[in-house]
Parts: sequence; structure tokens; C-alpha cells
Amino acid sequence: MPVTFLTREGYQRLQQELEYLRTVKRQEVAQRLHEALEGGELIENAEYEAAKNEQAFVEGRIQELEILLATARIIEENVMNKEGIIQIGSTVTIQEEGNPPETYKIVGAVEANPRQGRISNESPIGKAILGHKAGDIVEVDAPGGHFKVKILKVK
Repeated sequence: MPVTFLTREGYQRLQQELEYLRTVKRQEVAQRLHEALEGGELIENAEYEAAKNEQAFVEGRIQELEILLATARIIEENVMNKEGIIQIGSTVTIQEEGNPPETYKIVGAVEANPRQGRISNESPIGKAILGHKAGDIVEVDAPGGHFKVKILKVK
């Protein structure tokens, strides 16, 4: 099973979601199912179908979260190796020629959100810059084409 890289914050957020789904959401869906069953004909009961679909979604998400958390490896934040080499958990400032500098934190795919400055270690930029350090110029192979970025800062 592949390892899931998570920040401590991301791990806790997923644990909270799992606990919510197991306790609160399961009870809500069970109550909806019960009410729909009391509503009469199951063959034409749209509420029953909707509740069954929601139950399947909730159970699927619970299973997904259990697997993610079981295979999780916590990214130690602000731990940088002595050479300043980019790794998962690093915060990097990069610049593509002709564009302003951009700062990103390298995280696992589950927590990636480029709009919040969090890119996946599996993304084109993330893959390209891992293992490099400040001052390096790296070629990125992205779906939109090839481009180069200069690594300005690593922390």
C-alpha cells in the first residue's frame, strides 16, 4: 500500500472527519433511512433511495479515511536537512522566467491545494524540485509544456 504523506494538522483534520462520519453522520443517515422506511412503498420512495446513496457515500469515505490514516506518514514541519535540499515538508520560493516569485509548501497529494500555496510532491513542479536546493534551475515537465524555474529559497 502506498504511503500517504500528511502534515500533523492534515492528519488531525482527517481524524476529526473520520470521527464525525462514524458518530454523527452515520446516525443521521440511519435516522433518514428509518424515516423513509416508515414512509410506505419502497419501490417509489425517492427519499429512501437518496438515503441509501448517502449511506454508501459515507461508508465509502469512512473506508477511504481509514486507509489514508493507516498508511499515513507525518511530515515533520520545519525540519530541513543540513544541505537545504527540498523534501516533503519544505517551503520553497521559486520563479519562472518573466513571472513574479511564488512560494509553496511541498505536501502529500491528499493535502495539496495550490490556491493555498500547498503543492503535492506528485505534481509536476513538486516532482521536479524535490532533491534540489536554492540556486538550482530546474526543468518542469507539465501537461501544458516544459518550462524552467529557479529555486530562490528553501526553508
